Amino acid sequence: MTAATPAPPMIRMAGVDKFFGPLHVLKDVTIEVPKGQVVVVLGPSGSGKSTLCRTINRLEPIDSGVIEVDGQPLPAEGKELARLRADVGMVFQSFNLFAHKSIVENVMLAPVKVRKTPTAQARKTAMELLERVGIANQAEKYPAQLSGGQQQRAAIARALAMRPKVMLFDEPTSALDPEMVQEVLDVMTTLAKEGMTMLVVTHEMGFARKAADRVIFMSDGEVVEDSTPEAFFSAPKSNRAKDFLGKILTH
Repeated sequence: MTAATPAPPMIRMAGVDKFFGPLHVLKDVTIEVPKGQVVVVLGPSGSGKSTLCRTINRLEPIDSGVIEVDGQPLPAEGKELARLRADVGMVFQSFNLFAHKSIVENVMLAPVKVRKTPTAQARKTAMELLERVGIANQAEKYPAQLSGGQQQRAAIARALAMRPKVMLFDEPTSALDPEMVQEVLDVMTTLAKEGMTMLVVTHEMGFARKAADRVIFMSDGEVVEDSTPEAFFSAPKSNRAKDFLGKILTH
């Protein structure tokens, strides 16, 4: 009996470089995220975290290197790229909900349009997802009628409606009022516990400590540390990480 080939990592980045003009924003980045792992990316502003997140579903094209999702290289464009994006859920700082559609319609839209899910089925699933993120009672309202925290939870439900293999979060709480941050982090923590593969760019240290399997620390476009939350927070190896934690944790 032959040994089973190990499953490919859900996200694989190898030697990734990205320039904005003369600015080298990602420098030879190599990261693997196994299926079911929650990876939190930390680092000072301008360290390349958001760009890293946006290259994984090709919102930002890369200049060199390889990015694969579930063993498949990222297609450049066209139908293949659309298919890949359907497998990679993305939640941004801004909620990007359609203002003229109700919350439940926002969540139904992509499954109906992209996955060709029948409307009744899409609505049923959308309601289940809104229940999961705790806002089923807001389903018929419009985005403007919801708080920021509720809108962000709707955006998470919308991403989950596509049954993605992996979820990317790019600073999902940074536009929220402080009292709304926790309700969004709670939803993300639940997803993490349920085994969703997640890459999360955030400033929320508590979430990194509690929900992450791994912490990646970036500075100036490079991955400086890649360790467990325990090791990173209690004994960071690099001066850059020590400096960063010193500034953050003293506030």
